[in-house]
Amino acid sequence: MPNLAVNIDHIATLREARKGNTPDPVPAAALAELAGADGIVVHLREDRRHIKERDVDLLRKTVKTRLILEMAPTQEMLKIVFSIKPDMVTLVPERREELTTESGLDIILALDSLKKYVRTLKDGNITVSIFVNPDLDQIKAAHKIGTDYIEIHTGLYAEARKSDESKFEFEKILNAAKFASKLGLGINAGHGLDYNNVQTIAQIGEIEELSIGHSIMSRAMYTGILQAVKEMKQLIFEALMLSEG
Repeated sequence: MPNLAVNIDHIATLREARKGNTPDPVPAAALAELAGADGIVVHLREDRRHIKERDVDLLRKTVKTRLILEMAPTQEMLKIVFSIKPDMVTLVPERREELTTESGLDIILALDSLKKYVRTLKDGNITVSIFVNPDLDQIKAAHKIGTDYIEIHTGLYAEARKSDESKFEFEKILNAAKFASKLGLGINAGHGLDYNNVQTIAQIGEIEELSIGHSIMSRAMYTGILQAVKEMKQLIFEALMLSEG
């Protein structure tokens, strides 16, 4: 059964709408853990549009499960990560004009610089994951530069509106997971997963953890964080039962 890592960026997004102090993502993380989350994810962006250093610092002191920091592979973030010491770093591409991360990191394009960056993180005892498209060449490059994990981008699968498109994108994710597993990489997955589409992905045995944020926080607006996380955990558990049945 895959673990569930809950992304709480959108709590901070709501806070920043008024540039105030509430809602605070730190107690939101505590509630998510209380409901069964196996990890907490935050993305510290260059423009600090939602999560701030203050949030990451407090989360490092309060998170009881695992703190996963998403970040662009920049020198500024390198300094922050060695100060905070999260349990895992996930390297992602970042463009200021995007609303959310739109694609996996192009490892092939920046192979040498990323290899050095990953080595620096690992020399500092930081577990490294890289957000990648379900592309076998990119996964091969991820293995080549020495990352510990990949996180497979599930966005195109989540956005598919026709059954044949959904099946095609699922097969790409499945093949990517199996290929990465043969290379000895740890495998996570996320982006766009929700209460309607998560179970198919959760049945892929090679995937260790699902990273889900927007759909859980959207549901939490109606049910509260505790119930929203519990419902997602239940769906993942049911997916395990389906795969074993």
